[in-house]
Amino acid sequence: MVKRILIVEGNTKEENSEFTKVGINTHTESLIESLNFYNKQLNIDIANPSSDINLKKSIDNLEKYDGLIWGGSSLNIYDNTEEIRRQIEFMKECQKKIKKILAICWGLQVAVTVAGGQVKKSIKGAHRGIAHEIKINNNGLSHPIYFNKKKKFNSPAFNFDEVVKIPRNAILLSSNNLNNVMALNFKTSVSDIWGIQYHPEITYEKMVSLIHFRKERLLKKGAFKNEDEINSHVKMIENEIKHTEKTSRMRELENWIKYLYEN
Repeated sequence: MVKRILIVEGNTKEENSEFTKVGINTHTESLIESLNFYNKQLNIDIANPSSDINLKKSIDNLEKYDGLIWGGSSLNIYDNTEEIRRQIEFMKECQKKIKKILAICWGLQVAVTVAGGQVKKSIKGAHRGIAHEIKINNNGLSHPIYFNKKKKFNSPAFNFDEVVKIPRNAILLSSNNLNNVMALNFKTSVSDIWGIQYHPEITYEKMVSLIHFRKERLLKKGAFKNEDEINSHVKMIENEIKHTEKTSRMRELENWIKYLYEN
């Protein structure tokens, strides 16, 4: 059976254009590649609420989708720019009309904000291509997103912000030493939202490429002290590649696809 899903691109078209110029896949391209690894029968549409001119057409068609995946972005939700406000408004509509939502990184932050939670700059620091020792709690161990997942794991991740207040009915599923909220589940009147702060759909190789691509920006933000620290950090991630099995890394995506096909 073919399922129809909508992928929401979190980055602006301008940011994605910069990715393309240097040969890096956009987040949506990476996500589609990972989805195709598990299921080539998905009917996929793409929306970019920050940049799409005819957003009303996308909103009017939301009810035809069996599921939604909302991906990452370099935006900070508290900046409250026009691009961000458009995404928030689009997420409001999605939570009214789409039953099954997987919200990844930025997608989690938008979903939580719409549902009454709060996102701020991470106090303890950023995930710079990798999140270490994500620990699944007892709620997570019984949740289908973590079926066949190790209780403690590392994952590709890139975020400077974190969820500091979860929606009223949300259930925390996992945490690590930097972000208390690494995964959660909450429901609206229509949607069942699985949210994760990390990127099971993105390879460590791409994370390394992003670090090099964003080098000047990362140094300016103070994410790294100097280029030597960047090089050392990259070597650590490259070592992680040797110990990472693809299907284990992408387990959450596999489990959401299985959930998508349930009645």
